[in-house]
Amino acid sequence: MANLFQHWYVSCSSSPFIYINKRMIHQILKNKPTKLFLGITAFFVANALIAECIGGKIFSLESVFGFKPLNLTLFGESGLAFNLTCGVLLWPLEFVITDIVNEYYGPKAVRRISLIAVALISYAFLMFYLAMSAAPASFWVDSKMQNGVPSMQLAFEAIFGQGMWIIIGSIIAFMVSQLIDVTIFHQIKKLTGEKMIWLRSTGSTVVSQLVDSFVVLIIAFKIGNGWSWSTVLAVGVVNYIYKFTMAIVLTPLIHLMRNRIENYVGAETAQKMKLEAMGEEAGI
Repeated sequence: MANLFQHWYVSCSSSPFIYINKRMIHQILKNKPTKLFLGITAFFVANALIAECIGGKIFSLESVFGFKPLNLTLFGESGLAFNLTCGVLLWPLEFVITDIVNEYYGPKAVRRISLIAVALISYAFLMFYLAMSAAPASFWVDSKMQNGVPSMQLAFEAIFGQGMWIIIGSIIAFMVSQLIDVTIFHQIKKLTGEKMIWLRSTGSTVVSQLVDSFVVLIIAFKIGNGWSWSTVLAVGVVNYIYKFTMAIVLTPLIHLMRNRIENYVGAETAQKMKLEAMGEEAGI
């Protein structure tokens, strides 16, 4: 049996088909645009998943900078402050990456990495719920009692057990805002050509983030938790002020990433990638 296996392995290894596949894979992995896309995709998916995982914590933006809460009044809702989910620390980067992928790989690539991110986020939440339902070891439940945690099981559920409406809302808002970002980005690019990348990037982001801010609130809290429209509008505006500000602040990052990409793949290859990305848009 060992000799038979060895003969099979040697035969397969020396097969022209296997050799061609290995050579093709080697060539693909040596291709700089392909390597770049794989790296961007990995970071995009990881960033989205981390944002979802840390999104359960609410932090005070004013306190971070040592300010008192602003106590704004909007749409009849008073006492509003910049109390934001930690997920907003990372989501602006997703839209920056989206615009970079849009610029060099086209809208199909954006949709592809967005669907991959949604699939893996859904898988992660499924695993979270399976982990929460697993019977805990008795010693583990009380293991942090001396640190003020009466039950590790309850703590675990509190951290990872986001409501189903929040999960659904965040996923739908992510997909809708990504599609809007792609469309606006290319519409602006058709008007401006290669110039003013800051305009198409920032312009598409501020519009898509506006949609994102309200879609997630409407699904997760209006439909899922019965919030009033005034509360949805007030909280949405506060969230959007932060996202709009971050879109402006991160504009220089677009130029930095663009310069790094063009230095990495070369000016000629970068120009070819951008033309192909625009050609793909024209063919849709």
